[in-house]
Amino acid sequence: MGTREEVTAWRPRVPGVTEVFHARFTAYAYPMHVHEAWTLLIVDDGAVRYDLDRHEHGTPHDTVSLLPPHVPHNGSPATPHGFRKRVLYLDATRLGDDLIGPAVDSPDLRDPVLRRRVGQVHAALRRPGDELEADSRLTLVGERLRAHLRPRTPGGAPARDPGLARRLRELLDERVLTGIALDEAAALVQAHPAHLVRAFSAAYGIAPHQYLMSRRVDRARGLLLAGRPPADVAAATGFYDQSHLTRHFRRLVGVPPGRYRGSAR
Repeated sequence: MGTREEVTAWRPRVPGVTEVFHARFTAYAYPMHVHEAWTLLIVDDGAVRYDLDRHEHGTPHDTVSLLPPHVPHNGSPATPHGFRKRVLYLDATRLGDDLIGPAVDSPDLRDPVLRRRVGQVHAALRRPGDELEADSRLTLVGERLRAHLRPRTPGGAPARDPGLARRLRELLDERVLTGIALDEAAALVQAHPAHLVRAFSAAYGIAPHQYLMSRRVDRARGLLLAGRPPADVAAATGFYDQSHLTRHFRRLVGVPPGRYRGSAR
C-alpha cells in the first residue's frame, strides 16, 4: 500500500498568523529544521514524536505543542498509520521572545481546554468572513499559553470593566458593515486585546464577534422581508458572501435566508 500525504496551507487575514498548515503524513519524517515563527501544533489522529533541544517529546491527543522560533526540531510519525495535524505559525506580535526559554523546557502542554480552544481557532480560520472570531479566540489562546509558560503573578481575575465594554460596543455598532480588527479596536479604546474580549463578554454575555454577527443578521432580516435576494443581502450587510450569511443566519434564526424570505407575507 502506498503512502498518503495530504497538505493544505494558507495565510489568513488575521494579524500575527503567518500561516495555517493542515497535513496528514503516513511515512514522511521531518529532518532537523527551524522556523522564524512560533509553531502551535495539535494532532487530530495518530501521534508525532520530535526532538527539541536534544530532548524527545510527543503529542498525545489532549496535548498542545508549542515549539519556539529559531530552536531546531524534527518530527516523525509515532504510529504505524502516521498522523494528522493542524498547525498555526505565529509571529512575535502573538508570543514574545521572553517565552522561548520556558517553551523549550515545556513544549507539550496537557490542557484539554487549551486544546479545544486551538481547535476552535482553526475552525474559524476555515470560514472566510469570520476573522474577528478567529482573532478573538486566538487572543485568548495566547493568554492561556502565557499563563502556562510564565510564572504566575499574585492577584485574581481582572475586574469587570463595563465602560470599556460599552466603548467596544459603540465601535462595533459604527462598523457593522465594514467590521473592525481586534488590534485596531484595542488601540482605539487603549486596552489589551484579551482584556477587551473578556470585558465585553462579561458585560453582555456574548463575545464581540457574536455581537457583530447578530447585528448583521438583524439587518439582513429586514432586507429579506423587503424582498431582496440573499446574495444581495449578504453584500449589503457586511457578510463575506452568501454562504457566510447563510451559516450565521441559520444559526441565529433557525432557517436559511431563502426560506425566511419566502415566508414573508
